[in-house]
Amino acid sequence: MRYLPLTDTDRTDMLATIGASSIDDLFVDVPEEARLDGPIHGLPLHASEMAVEKHMRRLSKKNLAAADAPFFLGAGAYRHHVPASVDHIIQRGEFLTAYTPYQPEIAQGTLQMLFEFQTQVARLYGCAVANASMYDGSTACWEAVAMAGRVTRRKRVVLSGALHPHYAEVVRTMARFTEDEIAGAPPALQPRPDNAGLIARIDEQTSCVVVQYPDILGRIPDLAEIAEAAHEKGALLIAVNTEPVALGAIKSPGELGADIVVGEGQAIGVGLQFGGPYLGLFAVRDPKHVRQMPGRLCGETQDAEGKRGFVLTLSTREQHIRREKATSNICTNSGLCALAFNVHMTLLGEKGLRRLAAWNHDLACKAADRLAQVPGVEVLNESFFNEFTIRIGRNARKLVRDLAGKGILAGVSLGRLYPDSDGLDDALLVAVTETTTGEDIETLAAALGEALS
Repeated sequence: MRYLPLTDTDRTDMLATIGASSIDDLFVDVPEEARLDGPIHGLPLHASEMAVEKHMRRLSKKNLAAADAPFFLGAGAYRHHVPASVDHIIQRGEFLTAYTPYQPEIAQGTLQMLFEFQTQVARLYGCAVANASMYDGSTACWEAVAMAGRVTRRKRVVLSGALHPHYAEVVRTMARFTEDEIAGAPPALQPRPDNAGLIARIDEQTSCVVVQYPDILGRIPDLAEIAEAAHEKGALLIAVNTEPVALGAIKSPGELGADIVVGEGQAIGVGLQFGGPYLGLFAVRDPKHVRQMPGRLCGETQDAEGKRGFVLTLSTREQHIRREKATSNICTNSGLCALAFNVHMTLLGEKGLRRLAAWNHDLACKAADRLAQVPGVEVLNESFFNEFTIRIGRNARKLVRDLAGKGILAGVSLGRLYPDSDGLDDALLVAVTETTTGEDIETLAAALGEALS
C-alpha cells in the first residue's frame, strides 16, 4: 500500500499558495515532447519477477561490453583495471553508504577514509587542500567557476576551446542563474594547443580561465604560461583533469600554477559503470581560499584524552548553514566512489601510479605509431598521454557505428561531441589504457585499413 498523506484539498491549497493552477504548471520548463502523458510506452503495467529477469537478461545481451571487444573509448571516461580487492573492501558493511553521516564524529572510520582521500587528491593535484568529493568532474568544474567568482568578485569566465564540451555546457547552464559571462571558443584541430589565442582573451574583468589538462584532443597544454598570463590580469587559473592516471606521468596542475584543480576521479577505482555514478575531485593551491571551497572538508584533531580523531572541519553546504551563506548544495558527495578511489590509490601507491602511467603512455605511443601506418590516417598530436586524435578523411561517426557493428569500439568521434561545429567530422579520439592489448591495436589498425581503402 502506498503512503500518500496529502489529500486533494491539501494539493489544491498548496498550488493556490504558490500561484499554480495545476501540477502541470510546475513542469512548464520541461519541453512538452519530453514529458510523459501516461505510462511509459511499451512497458507492461505488471509482470512476474521471473518474467522481468528474463526480459532484462535478453536486453542486456544487446550491449557490447567494454571487456568483450577491442575498446578505445575515452573522452572523459576510461577503462582501467580495478583490482577485485577494491570491490571487496567497499562492500563491507562499515562502508556501504553514499553518505557522510549526519552525526559524523561517531563514524571515525568514514571520516578517516575521507581525510586520506583528501590527502591523496591534494598530492595528486599538487595543491594544499582538497575537499571530501563532489558529484562528478563537470559539476566540480562549475563549482570551481562559481568559487573563482566569489574570490575575485568578477563575472567573466574564459573557457578554453579544448575543454570537454560537456563540462563547458554544464558551466553555461549554471551561469544562466548567476549571470556570469561565459567566453567560449570552438576547438581548433591542430597539433598543439592554442595558448596564445586563449591568453589573448583574458582581460581585467576575467574571474577565471578554465583549461583542460590533458585537453579534449589529448594534447598537453603549458599551464605555467597560461597561469602567468591569468595572474597578471588578476584572474584565477582552473585546471580540469579528466584522466587522473595521467598525473602519474606529467607535472601536477598545482605545481604549474593552477589556483583551483578539479576533475573526474572515475579512472581510479570506480570503473565505467555505464556512465555513472562518478566522482568529482576538487582542490585549491592556496590555503587562504579554503573557506570559499564547496562541499565538505574532513580534518584531523585530538580528543579529550589526546587520541587521534577526525572531524568535519568545514561543511559550508546548504543543509548545514544558512542557505544564502552556502558555497554549494552538494549532498550525497559520492562517498562510496570516493572510498573506491581511496582504496585503489592506496593499493597503487605513488610508485604503482607512476608505473601504471608509464604503461599507459607506452601502449598509447605504440598504438599511435601503428595507426599512423594505415593509409588515410593522420595522427594529429605532437604530445599526448594515453589519448590522441586521428583524422581519417571521412565521417568518423559513421565509421564508429560501422566498426561497433563488427565488435570494435574504435573511439569517440569529435563530430558526436561537437555536432554543431564545422571541420571536425573526420576526427576520431582514440584512448589506450593498460587494458588494451597488442592484438586490440592490430585489430583496430586492420579495420581502419579496410574501411579507408
